[in-house]
Amino acid sequence: MLDESLLDAPESLARADRRGLLRGAAEAGARVRTAARHATEAGITELNPEGRPRAVLVAGSGTAASGVADLIGALAGASAPVTRIHPTGVAPAAGAMRWTLPGWAGSVDLLLVITADGSEPGLALLAEQAYRRGCTVVAVAPRQSPLREAIDGVHGLVVPMASAPHGEYDAETSAAGPGTLWALFTPLLALLDRVGLVTAPAESLQGVADRLDRTAERCGPAIATYGNPAKTLAAELADSLPLIWTEGDAAGPVGRRFAAVLAELSGRPALAAELPEALPAHGGLLAGAFAAGADPDDFFRDRVEESEPLHARVVLLRDRPTGGLSAAPAARELALGHDTAISELEPEEGSRLEALAELLAVTDFAAVYLALASGRG
Repeated sequence: MLDESLLDAPESLARADRRGLLRGAAEAGARVRTAARHATEAGITELNPEGRPRAVLVAGSGTAASGVADLIGALAGASAPVTRIHPTGVAPAAGAMRWTLPGWAGSVDLLLVITADGSEPGLALLAEQAYRRGCTVVAVAPRQSPLREAIDGVHGLVVPMASAPHGEYDAETSAAGPGTLWALFTPLLALLDRVGLVTAPAESLQGVADRLDRTAERCGPAIATYGNPAKTLAAELADSLPLIWTEGDAAGPVGRRFAAVLAELSGRPALAAELPEALPAHGGLLAGAFAAGADPDDFFRDRVEESEPLHARVVLLRDRPTGGLSAAPAARELALGHDTAISELEPEEGSRLEALAELLAVTDFAAVYLALASGRG
């Protein structure tokens, strides 16, 4: 059950936030600035590559790594294929996971290794394998970590991960923490700008940091729910199954990350899909057991002891639709035709990266508020 009264009680929110998740969301802009500075100090902005890589490979573990790989793929577009190397192993533990390069990887490819842990021996072995194949290796990892020692100066370039300004997150949740994504993602944006796959010069990264700061001001715990888009979204998702429908290149990875973070931080299931394919893919859920009217008034049901069933709610995340064509009207018509409520988020005007940052910030804050109000702080 969601304690909505907690959302407008900043002091109670602070006490419930034992893992520092709200602080992490608020510090995302600061993490971008620190990460950009680390990238410069590591020499990324001075690189003079001879050409674009044939392909980009991304390896890492957890929600942050999958989110970064997804974002890079969306931003790179047709410039180069982006492939995430998924780990294998008997358990999701640093010592148990292994990564293997695809057979075609070679000297014209770029391997990006990202980790908020840095103790995974499998990532060090992957870097050695890439070095033997002639792949260029760039890693973002904690400053004091075995992975940095294994790669730095021998098998590739390592950028120190930007730490939180006021202390690290709980180790068990750092991979899903709002600031961790930007600490890992920002140096890679600077790198991909240098190799010509993404447009992200220093001024663009500063614009991203500023947009994150402004969004944090709008979504912070001191702002009441009625004027706070993240708290409003969290309250709307109470006792619902979120169907996250996205439109636009930047919105797709944001929606998938939102679903993953909701599951990891708040223990709440969610489904993400891109328009227009989301309509046939999720249309059955609007007319089935999760439909708004799918809970008949059962006289024998104990409404005190039993929790309310989940009903589908559409969350429409929109960026600039490709070619100006939009499936949003059809999405609204389908949802409202089944008496299904809709929440909509659309970023303010700005660059592609700024729009991406705003959508990520609002959804990260919403996931944190859901976690705290559900007693999972």
